[in-house]
Amino acid sequence: MQEMTCKELVELVTAYFEGALPEDEQTRFERHLGVCPGCETYVEQMRQTIALVGDLREEHVSPDAQQQLLQAFRDWKRQ
Repeated sequence: MQEMTCKELVELVTAYFEGALPEDEQTRFERHLGVCPGCETYVEQMRQTIALVGDLREEHVSPDAQQQLLQAFRDWKRQ
């Protein structure tokens, strides 16, 4: 089984948290976490972020902030 790269882990982190990774990918993901302190820190930071903002609802975000977020994602997607 090929080792996972840090870039792959970052791309798969959402699916990992949602339990949507196939078993072999989850194994590769967790194996990488066991040998990469940087990715382990990243995943822990993502867990904390989700815990802190997990209850954020659309109605809690101002229309201006919504537009800024949407623009940021559009700009990111174009890259």
